[in-house]
Amino acid sequence: MDKDREHLKLLSIFHYIVGGIIGLFSCIPLIHLFIGTAFIMGAGSMKDSHGNGPPPFFGWIFVIIALIFIIGGWSLALSTIYAGKCLTEQKRYIFCLVIAGLICMFTPVGTVLGVFTIIVLMRPSVKDLFSLSQDRYIT
Repeated sequence: MDKDREHLKLLSIFHYIVGGIIGLFSCIPLIHLFIGTAFIMGAGSMKDSHGNGPPPFFGWIFVIIALIFIIGGWSLALSTIYAGKCLTEQKRYIFCLVIAGLICMFTPVGTVLGVFTIIVLMRPSVKDLFSLSQDRYIT
């Protein structure tokens, strides 16, 4: 049981680190958000010598796609950090398992962490740890 707790503690620390990295990389589309906003706000000043400029929907495409990636990335980052907290407390087993599967998309670091997390969470002794902590709160 002590070995399992140690593995969960290490996985928790790595979840915090990978969550921070995911959050940082999710800020990259901010560039596209600013470019899209510039297209929307200054579409009149971006005309060429013939008076042709980019259509307004072009800027909206940049903004919408950037917002999807930013919000999705930050959500995954916060969920990963929260899963790290849950691993430390041995709570929310299914949530931790789902997040481990989701962070496998964040290659290569997330894939390694996700696979190791799934391997540790599949151990019967770790399942018992999560169920023991659940029983502790019920009584």
